[in-house]
Amino acid sequence: MTNTSAHPDDPHYITRSGWLRAAVLGANDGIVSVSSLVVGVAAADPSPRAVLIAGVAGLVAGAMSMAAGEYVSVSSQSDTERADIERERTALAEMPDEEFKELVAIYEGRGLSPATAQAVARELTENNALEAHVRDELGLSEVHAANPLQAALASGATFSVAAAVPVLAAYLAPASAIIPTVLVVTVLALVILGALGAKAGAAPLLPAILRVVGWGVFAMTATAGVGWLFGVSV
Repeated sequence: MTNTSAHPDDPHYITRSGWLRAAVLGANDGIVSVSSLVVGVAAADPSPRAVLIAGVAGLVAGAMSMAAGEYVSVSSQSDTERADIERERTALAEMPDEEFKELVAIYEGRGLSPATAQAVARELTENNALEAHVRDELGLSEVHAANPLQAALASGATFSVAAAVPVLAAYLAPASAIIPTVLVVTVLALVILGALGAKAGAAPLLPAILRVVGWGVFAMTATAGVGWLFGVSV
């Protein structure tokens, strides 16, 4: 198959942004939320059975919640995009001259001379007017188009896998060491998540790791702080 990339040895990763965002969100939430839940249960009842039941319940409920939430929210985004496209289609049918002038103004605003902007707008309009306006006026493209099912599957799957880490750590650890074991494993899991996210998006490694670990530790600390404030182990 022919490779159409202008630089096949240096590919772009923007096409991964939709599912990668949902995957990292799901994994991060799975690690942090279920880890906090497991630690809270272990503080009250460190028996492996209690910890396992709570962890699995949190995993299943969280995965379903993340998948449903992603699907609903991204569907709302997709509905908005489709509505804007339909409005643009109507505008092109009812007032093509005004829409053409709008396209010319967009290209002039990007630095093209009036003559060049006119020529570019004319050729793109003749080729596919709606596509030109959707891309250059609305800022939409196939790469960035909302995909509810993809986001839901990515988020739900990564939540499940990530949430299983603190659950297994708690289940396999001695009853007297569940809490420190889960905390250490959670931080290590966040480090790995940050590294994998950076690798998948070809982004700098250290900032991604620090961001994921920092916010994850902050979330767990805040949860523990609420428990301490109300005199409850969380």
